[in-house]
Amino acid sequence: MPDKTKQNITILLCRPRGFCAGVTRAVQTVEKALEKFGTPLYVRHEIVHNKEVVKQLESKGAVFIQDLSEIPDGKTVIFSAHGVPLSVKKEAEDKHLICVDATCPLVEKIHYQVKRYAAGGYKVILIGHGGHSEVEGTMGQLPKGQIALVETEKDVDNLPFTATDKIAFVTQTTLSVDETTVIVSYLKKRFPNIITAKQDDICYATANRQRAVKEVAPVCDVMLVVGSVNSSNSRRLTEVAESSGCQKVFLIDKADEIDWASLSGAKTIGITAGASAPERLIQEILSSLKERYNLCIKEITAAEEKTTFRLPSLLE
Repeated sequence: MPDKTKQNITILLCRPRGFCAGVTRAVQTVEKALEKFGTPLYVRHEIVHNKEVVKQLESKGAVFIQDLSEIPDGKTVIFSAHGVPLSVKKEAEDKHLICVDATCPLVEKIHYQVKRYAAGGYKVILIGHGGHSEVEGTMGQLPKGQIALVETEKDVDNLPFTATDKIAFVTQTTLSVDETTVIVSYLKKRFPNIITAKQDDICYATANRQRAVKEVAPVCDVMLVVGSVNSSNSRRLTEVAESSGCQKVFLIDKADEIDWASLSGAKTIGITAGASAPERLIQEILSSLKERYNLCIKEITAAEEKTTFRLPSLLE
C-alpha cells in the first residue's frame, strides 16, 4: 500500500541509458588486464569519463595517469576508450610498454576515416569540442595542420579552404545530433562538394540516448541526467532535455548530489544516464527517491541495443 504521508511521483525512466558497448568493453578491459598483469596497472587518462567508475577501478589497483612519463619503462598501459594520438603510441613503443588499447571501435572507425581521407588528398575537418580526449586522439591521427577542428559556424567561416578544394569531414562520436546537423548543413552550404562517410559518425548509443530524452523531457517537471561533468555525451543529454522543453534539468554523479528542494512540487521526473554511467547509480537514485516518495516507475523505450564488442586481442 502507498504511504499516504508521502507524495506520489511518476518516474519516467529512459531506455536505453547508461553503459554503451564501447564503455562496457573499456571497463572490462581494465578488469581483465588487472587479472592478467596484476598491480599496479597504468591507464592513460580516465578509461571513461565517469568519476564513480574511475574510483571503483582505482580501488582494484588501476593507476590513472596523465602522461606516459609517469610510467616506468616496460610496464603495462591501457589507452582509454576515447583513443590516443599516434604520437602517444610511438612514445609507448619507445618506452617498451605493453600496450592494451581500449579505444572504442566506433572511435577507431573515425581514426581510419581521417587517415583514408588524408591519403586521398582531402583536407579533413573534424566537428567536435576542443580539449576533449576523443578530439585530441582524432586530431593526432594526422600531422599538425592536416586536420582542422570546427565547433561553431564561425569556425567554419574561418577555415582557410576554398569551394574548389577536396574536403571531407568527420565528427566526434558524442555530439548532440541536432547541433551537429546545423554545423553539417553550414559546412555543405560553404563547401558544396564536401564529402563524408555514408554512415553517421555520431555513435548509435549517443543518438539513442538523446532520442529517449526527447520523448521524455517534454512531459517532465524535472529531468535527472546521471553522469560526470567531463562526460561529453552526458552534457549533451542535459542540453537535449532543456531544448526539448524541460524547465529543470540537473546533471548529477550520484544520489547524494540530488538537490531535494529542486524537486519540490514535481509530479513527473525523468531519469537517464550518460553512456559512461553504470546502472547501479540509477538504482541508488531510485532507492533514495523511494525513501521520500511513492513512485510509479514507467520505462520509456526509444531503441533496443544489442551491440557488443570483443575485448582487445591481448586479453582474449
